[in-house]
Amino acid sequence: MSLSEERTKNLLEEMSLFPNAKERFEYIIDKYKKSVPLSDDLKIEENLVKGCMSSLWLVAEFKDDKCYFASDADSLITKGVASLVCEFYNGLTPSEVLSIDENCFEKSHISDQLSPNRRNGLSKLIEKIRLFAQAQLIS
Repeated sequence: MSLSEERTKNLLEEMSLFPNAKERFEYIIDKYKKSVPLSDDLKIEENLVKGCMSSLWLVAEFKDDKCYFASDADSLITKGVASLVCEFYNGLTPSEVLSIDENCFEKSHISDQLSPNRRNGLSKLIEKIRLFAQAQLIS
């Protein structure tokens, strides 16, 4: 099993522990509300994820042939979901990032209770992560 397949399997298993969407969100928010915030100098227009209801920043880094992501948001729900997504993709090669089924977060039912605007923000975050990985393959 590849690392990306293992991550997807683990995510689905972890989220299946919470059959109720409200409990799932409480878990995500609790787990990530204390994640390290981005410094103010990184909260710039270039790092803003467009199409998100709240302000969401994504910082991407490529080192040792792997992708790393950090995020911050002005909403606890957005911060929690974005932190989970970043943790999920951290340390994967660009090819591994791109091999992941883009719908794995829907399959894990993370987006079930998100408003349409927040669901759009989640898809824009994933799109930005995938574009970063794709750019690393080209360069």
